[in-house]
Amino acid sequence: MSPTTLPEVRSPFPPISGWETEVRSITHHADPLFLPITNLSVENINAGFACALHMHQPTIPAGVNGALISNLQQMYEHPHEGDNHNADPFAWCYGRMGDFIPQLVAEGCNPRIMLDYSGNLLWGLSQMGRSDILDKLKRIACDPAYYLNVEWLGTMWSHAVVTSTPIADLKLHLQAWQHQFAAIFGVDALKRVKGFSPPEMHLPNHPDALYAYIEALLDCGYRWLMVQEHSIETLDGSPLPQDQKYLPNRLVARNSHGETIAITVLVKTQGSDTKLVAQMQPYFEAKGRGKQTVTGKSIPSLVTQIADGENGGVMMNEYPRDLFRVYYEIRDAGGGKTGTVPMNGTEYLELLEAAGVQLEDYPPCQAVQQHKIWQSVDPNHPTPEAVQETIAHLQQTDPHFHIDGASWTNHISWVQGYENVLEPMVQLSRAFHERYDRLIEQDPTVTRQPDYQEALLYNLLLQTSCFRYWGQGTWTDYARTLFDRGMALLRD
Repeated sequence: MSPTTLPEVRSPFPPISGWETEVRSITHHADPLFLPITNLSVENINAGFACALHMHQPTIPAGVNGALISNLQQMYEHPHEGDNHNADPFAWCYGRMGDFIPQLVAEGCNPRIMLDYSGNLLWGLSQMGRSDILDKLKRIACDPAYYLNVEWLGTMWSHAVVTSTPIADLKLHLQAWQHQFAAIFGVDALKRVKGFSPPEMHLPNHPDALYAYIEALLDCGYRWLMVQEHSIETLDGSPLPQDQKYLPNRLVARNSHGETIAITVLVKTQGSDTKLVAQMQPYFEAKGRGKQTVTGKSIPSLVTQIADGENGGVMMNEYPRDLFRVYYEIRDAGGGKTGTVPMNGTEYLELLEAAGVQLEDYPPCQAVQQHKIWQSVDPNHPTPEAVQETIAHLQQTDPHFHIDGASWTNHISWVQGYENVLEPMVQLSRAFHERYDRLIEQDPTVTRQPDYQEALLYNLLLQTSCFRYWGQGTWTDYARTLFDRGMALLRD
């Protein structure tokens, strides 16, 4: 294995499997990443703000003869349909941080940004030959001059909503994204990916699903997870206290067998995401915050926010204006190293760890609605039967209870009304695992075979949230096409 890239595999499919052991050896380390290079110190900071940009375009069976193509390519090929005229602005947004960050650094600023690109989008840009975009991203992913300024976040490969993703496929999504990222940016860049940004900011709240999710994240080397404010609660079932939203929290998951697991979470506060990030609101909110005390140690608060990086007029037009304006203001007020400063998630956590604050010191929280379950089930001696009976009882008696999880919005369900997508998802996933799980146990290199990679591709693609987000019609038809092709492949 090359020290900088994954082995090259000539294949019509994206690089989403085949090197699981090697990827795990890259991601499983406890090396500090930002602490050795940061120009910030806890003593000089009152509060920080951390902004992330989420970028995604789904893969759809809409090319010539139904070929799999990026929706971005579809936008270019059909510019007069819907908002497809935005193809060029979208493409510009996908690459522009590769221009903005070097410019800000050259002008004496101390910028920070976290980037979350779906595997779909990265593959689509490669399919389209958009080296102009990818080369800009490689600059800020691979040049040590910008290690401090840009933090890449992992995500699900095909923008799958965790609650409605079969549990057996969670780790496959995480590994597929890591393969895709390393294939483009190299294993050194992958080593620096320690934070996770879930599609739709979705957090499952079924005890077994949440436990499996956190277990998969930790097993894939992730150190922290970004969560939406209203997707978590304190252990007594109440919303997070105001100040606690601006600290790392310890998300605790207990499954129906009584096993517990925990991961650090940074809390994305509520609000109009694109408008807040585009207008740099987290900076102004952070200016009104100060230090807090955790286990007797004074640490800076952190305002965390994420938004689509390309979607909507505010991100296309207002964000470049306000990004530079605010960073010039910060530079001129002290260089961005004292008072209120930009920070990235892992940098913040490493600074706190160096100050003596560990995971077990952070306030505990759990997924929303779980307090109601553990009120009725003894958390120290649960059983799968008791948990299931309690969930069924709560669903019948409590109109506010659900196990659909929570995401960036409460008015969209990723489950209700989409049986024509969800049932095929479960069916294809089951067929995939029946076909391959035993074979992989016998020979792990099966994941390098073209038939496995193609079957995995259809399985992951079918779980893309877009096939539900856009309602019934063309998008659910796309899902049916992916299902039919995947099942035909598995039957062949």
